[in-house]
Amino acid sequence: MKIVVTNEQRKYTDEMIGEWMPLFEKVCQKIIEEDFLTFYLSKNQDILYLNLTFVGSEKIRKMNAEYRDVDKVTDVLSFPMLEMKDGKLLNNIEVSDFEYDSDGNKVICLGDIIMCPEVCGKQALEYGHSQEREAAFLFTHSLLHLLGFDHIKKEDEANMIFWQKKIMYDIGLAFEEEIEFIDHAKEDKAPNVVYEAGTPCAHVGYVSILGRPNVGKSTLLNYITGMKLAIVSHKPQTTRTNIRSIYNGKDSQLIFVDTPGVHNPKSELSKIMVENSFKSAKHSDLVLLMADGRFTEPASVEKKLLELCKENKKKVILAINKSDDISKESLLPTISNYSRLYDFEDIVPISARTGDNVDVLLKAIEDKLPEGPRLFDSEVMTNQTEREIAAELIREQILHYTNQEIPHGTTVVIDEFKEKYKDDAKDEYDREMVVIHASIICERKSHKAILLGKDGQMIKRLSTKSRINIERLTGCKVYLELFVKVREDWKNDELYLKQYGYFVEEDD
Repeated sequence: MKIVVTNEQRKYTDEMIGEWMPLFEKVCQKIIEEDFLTFYLSKNQDILYLNLTFVGSEKIRKMNAEYRDVDKVTDVLSFPMLEMKDGKLLNNIEVSDFEYDSDGNKVICLGDIIMCPEVCGKQALEYGHSQEREAAFLFTHSLLHLLGFDHIKKEDEANMIFWQKKIMYDIGLAFEEEIEFIDHAKEDKAPNVVYEAGTPCAHVGYVSILGRPNVGKSTLLNYITGMKLAIVSHKPQTTRTNIRSIYNGKDSQLIFVDTPGVHNPKSELSKIMVENSFKSAKHSDLVLLMADGRFTEPASVEKKLLELCKENKKKVILAINKSDDISKESLLPTISNYSRLYDFEDIVPISARTGDNVDVLLKAIEDKLPEGPRLFDSEVMTNQTEREIAAELIREQILHYTNQEIPHGTTVVIDEFKEKYKDDAKDEYDREMVVIHASIICERKSHKAILLGKDGQMIKRLSTKSRINIERLTGCKVYLELFVKVREDWKNDELYLKQYGYFVEEDD
């Protein structure tokens, strides 16, 4: 499917917009793979094209007034050329539907998408994510409109929202607040069968994910499981505990342990984090070392980790992340320098953000794990409780909205997690509401003032954003009340650390 691009506005240059095009092309490829179009069109995708025009805010306002009778600046407009419903043609292709390109080939236009990059940028800033992600979502939304998806009726809206989420998930850019579990078996067209713990499978084992801070371990974990289990931030040392998340394949069960980034500790909390990372490597069936492809030299903590793996004769796979940011040639020095340190089972360049090559990585991991009984039921995704995940979702918002030393000088404690059930509740999940009281622990009074904000605006923002995410987790209404408490130098106080759940894990 070809995208014909026209840029009629000046604020965003052709080069800036060009950076979005690989994402748009991935969306088009996913549309083809889902077989939305008829057999004829999907197998002859080269004849398909759409027009994508970028305009300024004034131009899109005029178009809204002209075509929709609405005097308003919007983010995007769609104008379909074919009569379609939910990705299927309502009528057969007629001779009049064909056009001819400059080479004299027959082509069919799906329609026109008009996008306003200025509004896209403003919305990205408002929602707290990248412009690339916002642009990809708007393009996905508009392309679905061209294919006959709509959101006028409730049943149509639910269908369209599902495919928006599904496609954004498939290209590795699902909104963090909208990530829902996508059953990998369903993607493989496999029946939804639940296997109990103890059922034999070809590959099973614990996989410890290690690497320096901010290398993308949690991003990879969330992409693999398709569920928001580990918080993600651009700030280093986001993960503090070893989070166990489970990937269930058709004939495999991989228990991933997402560990804190290995670094040179500067507090008692950091020492606990690093010690637990090393213990995870020691007791796992396989170590997945993630390296940042932008850095060619292994860090000292990575060298120490690999020495530990040698002592314990561990199988190690090297995943070089952020391969989408650099050329393949640039990876060669990184591969060479790491290979001098260890005889890796496999080396796989990946992008945890986009999911590029993650399927290859999963296959490499499976191949190195032995046969054995499933350790968990196949429908189990994590050993974390809702209470624990809720605390992490609150801490994620602190990481997102505060700066400097404040995010890493805080922790979140759930003081109360009370479930209220409906009068006619039939099971434990039939809840009406979850009431949560949580304390944000910080190190200084000045930090407390920042977390509260002027007139309490910051704590309100943290509460609102956290509540929305927790409601998606629990599937019901949530009442969330946050308190800020000062515990000076808690990161170096053994009693506080144990009270807040930070301790060196015991050997199994």
